[in-house]
Amino acid sequence: MTTPRPIAVLGGTGPEGFGLALRWARAGETVIIGSRDAKRAQDAAERIKATAGIEAQVSGNENNAACAAAELVVLTVPFEGHAALLKQIKPVIRAGSVLVDTTVPLAASVGGRATRTLGVWQGSAAQEAAELAPKGVSVVAAFQNASADLLNGDGPVECDVIVCGDDPNANEVVRSLAAKIPGVRAIDGGKLENSRIVEQITALLIGLNIRHKGHSGIRITGLPATAYQFEQRL
Repeated sequence: MTTPRPIAVLGGTGPEGFGLALRWARAGETVIIGSRDAKRAQDAAERIKATAGIEAQVSGNENNAACAAAELVVLTVPFEGHAALLKQIKPVIRAGSVLVDTTVPLAASVGGRATRTLGVWQGSAAQEAAELAPKGVSVVAAFQNASADLLNGDGPVECDVIVCGDDPNANEVVRSLAAKIPGVRAIDGGKLENSRIVEQITALLIGLNIRHKGHSGIRITGLPATAYQFEQRL
C-alpha cells in the first residue's frame, strides 16, 4: 500500500539518500529530495525519474521546505553536518512526524579512518537526533548497514535492516518502509539506545568491503518467521 504522505529524504543528493529515494520512488512512494541547494535536489529528482520512470512521484527542494512538506523525514547526511541540520529543521518539522536517522558517526568525518566510529556524548547519532528534535517527533534509527552502492543499483538489496526506536508505532512505520526495498528484511531491534551497536557495525562492514572489495550487509539468522512480520502502518 502506498503511503498518502510524502517521504522527505534530507541529504538525498548523496549516495545513501539518493539510493533510498530511488528505491522508494520505484515502489510507488511520493518522495521529496532535500538538499542545501534546491537546484541540486531538483536535478537529483530528475535523475531518479530517468531511472524509475517519468511517472515516479519524486521532486526536489531545499532541506527546510522538504521537511515542512512531509511527516516522514529521513536524515542521510554525514555526521559532521548532523547536528547543524537537526537544529536547522527544528522549527519546521511537524509534531507527530517520524524522523528516521541513518547517520553513522564515522571517524572519517574528522579526518580519521572510516573503519571506526566516533564517540558520541549521547551514545549514538540517533540518540543525538532524539535530543535535538522537538517534542512530539519520534526518532527511529535504521538503514545504517544498507550498502549505498546496492541501493543505487537495480538488483535486490540482500540485507536485514535493524530498526531501533522508543515509539513502537513509529518503528512499525519504518519497518514498512524498509520492506518496500526488494531483498530487505526489517527487524525490530528494540530501544533507540541499541542504535549505538548498529552504527558500529557499519564501520566493520566498511572494513570488510575494503578488504574483500565487496558490498557487504548483515543477515540475522536463527529467528522465527514472526520476527520479520509487522503491522503495516503506511
